[in-house]
Amino acid sequence: MSDETKRRDHPWSSGGWGSVKAVTRILLQEKVALKDSKILLHQNKPDGYMCVSCSWAKPAQPHPFEFCESGAKATAWDTTAKRVTADFFRVYTVRELLAWHDHDLEEAGRLTEPLRYDAATDRYVPVAWQDAFDEIGRELQALEPNQTVFYTSGRASLESAYMLQLFARLYGTNNLPDSSNMCHESTSVGLKAAIGVGVGTITLDDFEKTDLMFFFGQNVGTNSPRMLHPLQDARKRGVPIITFNPLREPGLIGFRNPQSPVQMLTPGDTQISTQYHQLKTGGDTAAILGICKAVIAADDAAFADGAPRVIDVAFVEEHTTGYDEFARFVRELDWADIEQVSGLKREALEAAAAEYARAHAVIAHYGMGMTQHRMGVQNVRMLCNLLLLRGNIGKPGAGPSPVRGHSNVQGQRTVGITEKPELAPLDKLAGQFSFEPPRDKGMNIVEACEAMIKGVVKAVVNLGGNLVRSVPDRGQTEPAWSRLRLTVNIATKLNRSHLVHGQVSYILPCLSRIEIDRQAGGVQAVSMEDSTGCMHGSRGVAEPASPHIRSEPFILAGLAKAALKDHSTIDWDAWRDDYSRVRQAIAQTYPEIFHDFDARMWTPGGFPRPLPARERKWQTKSGKAEFLVPDELGEDPDMPEREPGALRLMTLRSDSQFNTTIYNHDDRFRGIKGTRMVLLLNRADMAMRGLHQGDRVTLETISDDGIERRVAGFAVVPYDIPPGCAAGYYPECNPLLPLWHYAKESKVPGAKSIPVRVVAVDRMNPL
Repeated sequence: MSDETKRRDHPWSSGGWGSVKAVTRILLQEKVALKDSKILLHQNKPDGYMCVSCSWAKPAQPHPFEFCESGAKATAWDTTAKRVTADFFRVYTVRELLAWHDHDLEEAGRLTEPLRYDAATDRYVPVAWQDAFDEIGRELQALEPNQTVFYTSGRASLESAYMLQLFARLYGTNNLPDSSNMCHESTSVGLKAAIGVGVGTITLDDFEKTDLMFFFGQNVGTNSPRMLHPLQDARKRGVPIITFNPLREPGLIGFRNPQSPVQMLTPGDTQISTQYHQLKTGGDTAAILGICKAVIAADDAAFADGAPRVIDVAFVEEHTTGYDEFARFVRELDWADIEQVSGLKREALEAAAAEYARAHAVIAHYGMGMTQHRMGVQNVRMLCNLLLLRGNIGKPGAGPSPVRGHSNVQGQRTVGITEKPELAPLDKLAGQFSFEPPRDKGMNIVEACEAMIKGVVKAVVNLGGNLVRSVPDRGQTEPAWSRLRLTVNIATKLNRSHLVHGQVSYILPCLSRIEIDRQAGGVQAVSMEDSTGCMHGSRGVAEPASPHIRSEPFILAGLAKAALKDHSTIDWDAWRDDYSRVRQAIAQTYPEIFHDFDARMWTPGGFPRPLPARERKWQTKSGKAEFLVPDELGEDPDMPEREPGALRLMTLRSDSQFNTTIYNHDDRFRGIKGTRMVLLLNRADMAMRGLHQGDRVTLETISDDGIERRVAGFAVVPYDIPPGCAAGYYPECNPLLPLWHYAKESKVPGAKSIPVRVVAVDRMNPL
């Protein structure tokens, strides 16, 4: 496959009438009335609500329809007319519901009242709010603090996240894992070591100033489609976009803007990628090193000829350390090794390097295709190396851009959700709230699961999410979850985590961010941080799904009061009634970021957090931006090279999915209909195994830990993917992902490179 984009080989572009039809379908499916569909007009507007799905930046001057297909689906999912009442649980036992598909559980509708599991009937039954708080409080008091895990998904607001971390630390634990542990922790670790901040450095303004963009392992068409608008604008200005991705993804090939009458009524669309390189799964480090090798070689030649340098020598000398060691390593690399590991030809990488050498301001976007590997932190560091070569950090139009997939996953870390005590302002919290916070390290997701399996963890409090379904190694983790003493789930809809329950289990239904939040202090608003480090206010506009559901701050305040009793100086009732009091506390804890919080949260486009790296101030160990010499050329040292026929399996999301939420079983962009149990394979790999389209296969994880991990029933689908690589959907493939198969340093599960083999074929029951 040529590295030039062959768009004629791919019949789908993102956006267009397919997107319009998908939005219409979800509105009808969820029985969202026409008048309620107008709620979408308030999405991502300065005076409206922030999208509950992705965390892409919100512009100061929004489009009339500032939502994408994915965001519209998320809004319809939350504003559905369907309800799960107490009558629902009178009809179905938990055992019966466990047989339902994940889609069907959430599709049942919004939860409407607090529920407690009744073991005698195997049903959830209604319970009064205060009774729920009191019993949960008693259960937590009976445990040692480190036996409890407080988890939060990326949908929680800044106010809720701050309250949860404070509750946990007052209770006595730093067990504060979150969804970052499963996706972008490699970013937090890698960027922090390289440039001194654990987040990206670009803002939306940089799109107007850049003259080249890279994409590594990020599928903008399904994960952050609103980003396609500034990408389309950049392409119209002639900005090249160079993509590295094992699969050819529509959102990175072409975009037909649904808000453009010309594009909707004519055959044309906007070509996104000007170069598209289908590297092997796990080949990112090798590909980046190939580009670096070509750039350094060009610089060496320029130096020898007395020509202008290719490397930004002044920047490297003043602002970085470790360049000489890195350059020596790169010069000694063999192109044959780079080609073998990356799966790309030298000519392709030199073409990308030539474009990079011509550009003056470069943005590097990336996603979980980079971070969810054994060498995920190294991948992030290599991308920083590439940017540092030409001074592309800390200047307009340039910098690393990790694209977060959840609406406030970055923000909750900013206000203290972390298991690492050195990253939390513990001394500040101690003085502010007159207590001694725990100083020992807490558990991340992997460690919490390991502790559950060992019986060390006894209770989990879930602020959103579907943790049972999203974690690796389901054959080990799900039985451990059901042995817990206490499970508490704060949620809008029913999911698997509520059904694989502890001995004592509660479902506490909460408001969606889209809904009007009325408290004793009046109508409340919340806030969140987007992928570019900007803070935004969010005000609900829809009527609540039920008069009996409560807001996240209300629920957290009730739980904290019941569990902490007199061991807290906080007036939780005041925080529950007026969220501005929570924001005042946040501003006191983090004055450099959140001063004048209440006023600034309504700034169009949000207000940015201070990031020293944007100003070329490096808060690293050396005081400079740091080059890294990699440990491995390949990203997955666990991959058994010795076994013939081994495949590298990467997990994917579909265009009808947000994390573990499945809107329907189709994937329009990849041509999949009616099922998610598919295995995307290169035709050569199919021929080698004698497989035909539609054959059902069983996959088995290749490991030597003595645990059998198998999943049956995958239908084979030929796809444009490199030989030796395979792809399947998340979370269906999670049972194949060992808990120990995680990124060094960050412990992010290695979901993008799972070593598997085909162990059985069923041609009697094809797709």
